[in-house]
Amino acid sequence: MTSTVAILVGPDYEDLEVWYPKLRLEAAGFPAPLVGPRGATFRGKHGYPASVEIGLDDLNHATLAGLLAPGGWAPDKLRRDPQVLELVRRVDAAGGLVATICHGPWILISAGIVRGRRMTSTVGIRDDVQNAGATWVDEPVVVDGNLISSRVPKDLPAFGEALLDWLRAR
Repeated sequence: MTSTVAILVGPDYEDLEVWYPKLRLEAAGFPAPLVGPRGATFRGKHGYPASVEIGLDDLNHATLAGLLAPGGWAPDKLRRDPQVLELVRRVDAAGGLVATICHGPWILISAGIVRGRRMTSTVGIRDDVQNAGATWVDEPVVVDGNLISSRVPKDLPAFGEALLDWLRAR
């Protein structure tokens, strides 16, 4: 495994939930490429463009330290992609970092990896998280083994620190 953390990106992603962790990870020496359909460029909810740097077809999960599933409306589209779900399952099964914020847990739910886990999300999908078998808690950041979750953009500083702590410990 390398120190690379793939960041999933899709249409109407939450701008801050992609760019804040990407910049924070890269400033700390952890490559954080945007991953999605090869050659695609997406606009965030606030209009900021994100161009895919590594296509899903070109990504080898075994080379990742982890992945990040940010929020916005992109998770509702990304969770329908079998390649995305398989990537999440493989990274989780290998013990890699699986990080998520806001609506991002929708992807983890669809991948079937949240049952029995402790996590958080935006309150808007609390019921989805609980119905998928996870224990939902209202905290800025929750670390459950290799799963790190956070609620909303105001929690990004704590989320970023937890990501770096986890990666540095490995």
